[in-house]
Amino acid sequence: MFRIAPSILAANFLRLEKDLQTVNRSGDILHLDVMDGSLVPNISFGFSVIDQLAPAVSVPMDAHLMVVEPQRWFDKIASDGVSMCSFHYEAAGSHSAEYLARIKSLGMKAGLVINPDVPVDRLFPYIGQADYFLLMSVFAGFGGQKFIPESLERAASLKREIKRLGADALIEMDGGINMTTVSSVRDAGVDIAVAGSAVFGAADPEAAVRALRGA
Repeated sequence: MFRIAPSILAANFLRLEKDLQTVNRSGDILHLDVMDGSLVPNISFGFSVIDQLAPAVSVPMDAHLMVVEPQRWFDKIASDGVSMCSFHYEAAGSHSAEYLARIKSLGMKAGLVINPDVPVDRLFPYIGQADYFLLMSVFAGFGGQKFIPESLERAASLKREIKRLGADALIEMDGGINMTTVSSVRDAGVDIAVAGSAVFGAADPEAAVRALRGA
């Protein structure tokens, strides 16, 4: 099933509770973009915000850690009831398998992320270890960027390798996904599409989620 994960980063933080209810009613997953200003050139929000969001969220939460030393935060993320937790291969390197196992031991689904300039085959050794892979279709760190078309073949290549190995890993994609790009994203084999501006920038965010899911 193709799922839509609205990114709270694009919500209106002056009316955050209202936007959370929009996700509860129409979204499949709530995407949490945690940025530290070091791994990526921006700072978003931290765990004090997630602490307050968690009791108000009724859909699974998906934390995307765009931080150095992501392993420092796995226990905290788990304690907030997050269902899915991903970190960047660029931050973890040779520790990626260790970190995936740690996330899973905490009862969460474990994901591995790469930016568009990292060869997709860097993920192949972790098929069978990761529950999902997050392919950035823009460079991590800012919302509202234009979708990189080459991301589609990267997703298709990863999907082929997952199928070849008989694994169950899902593919998530994040960046520039809207009504123009979502059909191609789904056709490339992506299972979860993260959408920020396309949802919270719409006149009717709930209708936007439904349209993205059914496109």
